[in-house]
Amino acid sequence: MLLLRNQTKPFSWPGNQSISLRCLNLPTVGVVMATKKIIAICQSGGEFVTNKDDGSLCYTGGEAYALDLDQQALLKDFKHELAETFQCTIDAMSIKYFLPGNKKTLITISKDKDLNRMVNFFKDSDQVEVFVIAEEAAARNVSNMPASRSSRTTMSETAVPSEVPLDVMQTDDAIVLDDEPIETTPLAACSFNNEEKHRRAATQWENIITGVDQRFNTFAEFREALHKYSIAHGFTYKYKKNDSHRVTAKCKTEGCPWRIYASRLATTQLICIKKMNPEHTCAGATVKAGYRATRGWIGSIIKEKLKVSPNYKPKDIASDIKRDYGIQLNYTQAWRAKEIAREQLQGSYKEAYSQLPFFCEKIMETNPGSLASFSTKEDSTFRRFFVSFHASISGFHQCRPLLFLDSSLLYSKYQGTLLAATAADGNDDFFPVAFAVVDEETEDNWHWFLTQLKSALSSSEQITFVSDFQKGLRESLLEIFGKECHHGYCLRCLAEKLNKDLKGQFSHDARRLMVQDFYAAAYASKLEVFERCVENIKAISVEAYNWVVSSEPDHWANAFFGGARYNHMTSNFGQQFYGWVSEVDELPITQMVDVLRGKIMELIYRRRLESSQWVTRLTPFMEDKLQQEVSKARSLQVLLSHGSTFEVRGESVDVVDIDHWDCSCKGWQLSGLPCCHAVAVLECLGRNLYDYCSRFFTSDSYRSTYTESINPMPNVEKPEKNDLPEATIVTPPPTKRPPGRPKLKLVESVDIIKRQLQCSKCKGLGHNKKTCKVNGIEEAEAPHLLTGVVVAAEEPEGSTGAC
Repeated sequence: MLLLRNQTKPFSWPGNQSISLRCLNLPTVGVVMATKKIIAICQSGGEFVTNKDDGSLCYTGGEAYALDLDQQALLKDFKHELAETFQCTIDAMSIKYFLPGNKKTLITISKDKDLNRMVNFFKDSDQVEVFVIAEEAAARNVSNMPASRSSRTTMSETAVPSEVPLDVMQTDDAIVLDDEPIETTPLAACSFNNEEKHRRAATQWENIITGVDQRFNTFAEFREALHKYSIAHGFTYKYKKNDSHRVTAKCKTEGCPWRIYASRLATTQLICIKKMNPEHTCAGATVKAGYRATRGWIGSIIKEKLKVSPNYKPKDIASDIKRDYGIQLNYTQAWRAKEIAREQLQGSYKEAYSQLPFFCEKIMETNPGSLASFSTKEDSTFRRFFVSFHASISGFHQCRPLLFLDSSLLYSKYQGTLLAATAADGNDDFFPVAFAVVDEETEDNWHWFLTQLKSALSSSEQITFVSDFQKGLRESLLEIFGKECHHGYCLRCLAEKLNKDLKGQFSHDARRLMVQDFYAAAYASKLEVFERCVENIKAISVEAYNWVVSSEPDHWANAFFGGARYNHMTSNFGQQFYGWVSEVDELPITQMVDVLRGKIMELIYRRRLESSQWVTRLTPFMEDKLQQEVSKARSLQVLLSHGSTFEVRGESVDVVDIDHWDCSCKGWQLSGLPCCHAVAVLECLGRNLYDYCSRFFTSDSYRSTYTESINPMPNVEKPEKNDLPEATIVTPPPTKRPPGRPKLKLVESVDIIKRQLQCSKCKGLGHNKKTCKVNGIEEAEAPHLLTGVVVAAEEPEGSTGAC
């Protein structure tokens, strides 16, 4: 391709950019004609955008021109042509390009060898993209302040707070010289900035300090303004005096006369600039403009975005600060800045613990009848905090006497665990009764929680508890609630323990069948069905059978359990409540509890409003269950007799006693609703079915559950330290976040059992044929290896044992 010298022609380019072709003036025509030329697509005035998927860069906006180059071209001639084309000076110009196949790294052209190397790289492609970055572009349209450093500004007006936060820097921590310096790249050297944005931002912050007699409300406000002013003008400063009465700062460059002095205005609380020398004699090019961009300052910048996006990631913070301000942050600096911003928004974690005494008082003051208590260790460090609102206590007395006890890990700065007691309302929805935040999940903390729960409920009724069997709750429940209470073991926890204990000994299918039989045994209402399911387990493994028999079936099997669980077999009934906890578990303790209070308050209001529209005698969920039993009863035959006992025939023969609300199938007793056999008898007698349903399932009882409301709470105003009695001081627990990524508490179905690796050679578990170490396996060992069952030791003569 041959282009005429100094002739401009239109040229099309993707992105609808306006491009012109112009030939580069080269000294010798003969050389130009003799060598291969490439087209340099020269672009300027735009910005780079990073592709989040692969990290590649794409240049958008600006203008583009096409120039031709060959291996004889000189850099000074190339620069001269570019300066003429883009209307910029040669000295204030930086030329960059991408290597072939690499859109992530920009290569700078600073000498003739670099230019020739670029031509060689692209000699086979006929064209190359060249990016011209003009330093002087940042200095256009900026006010003519003396010694202005606005050409080095890397601000973005979209991220500049409209007001200076007054709580960014307190007097005690005003000196930030020990903060880790954060490097910054000036706008002239940073090709990732939108120059127009930064120009407007520089103009705004450039005049944040105007000179003598300017007034501020506090020293913190003045220091913040000085901070922004120094970044906008691209210089660093140091404090000569910095206390609660005066602030004197000077340019950090030795010999530079820039200086400012501010002190309190007499007879007022205002801070006034008394003296200021705005002149700079230091070399702006050698100053790091972002040296004083500390974590606290970055935190104040990202605070508003963090409020809108709580999951603002540190890597995104670093990327945005780099793009908007030209300040380069590493991951740790961005993470710490986020923590500072979070504390500014939510309050200090440490401060939250000190507010616990007043928070408890506010709860009981605004919600009379509630119970809020806390306890500390001997050194005044936090140990545990219990809350139960009056509306929850009152509502529970209208629910079934059934409580689910469970816990959830917290991932705040000081960690901890949340213990909770939830109930089931008349529509079979969860109802939060009480919860506590403790330093760790221990038997002692569970005992304390149950003691507080007993005090809050103030009831002697017989309560059934469902919880994990491994948390040592059995003894505490017996001690606190007496023998009248019933303790049901969580079936999910038991099945997980069974599966874990059997892992490595049995094949995947064998374990799956045993867990299925275990569930069937737990739900079996009749003794003979329970025994049949257990015998199925015994047929697979005597060891597993012994495990099931010794796991106290009277605490988990319907055939033996004496309490009323209403067919709720697991402790994780209130999953929505624990979902709330997971959303706010990183907040300071008082804010976390207050958010949960707000959610419970809204829940009570919403359900009260919904139930006011119900027209059925039972709640919608229970009404549907009853109608299902009515449908089943149509095919049953009832044999009438004298008294209250009847025989019902269908697939089986069952006996119903309507006076005692009893059926031999145990469905009536387990659910609280008439089973299909009872429905058949009652309809045959012309009785009203609703008269034989548990009162807890009626719509009226449901409405009574949500009659009381949780009242709003004003912000907790902490008294002065001088007014605090020594006994009320609460400090954070010594717990620290362990290294590495936190382990999440996953709630998985125990029905899903991961398949184990099985060797095709020896039929053993946990390895494959390639890694098998059994070479000479004997024929006698094959049978039990094929089944995956561990063979017990040989029993002495005369003993009887199951096979």
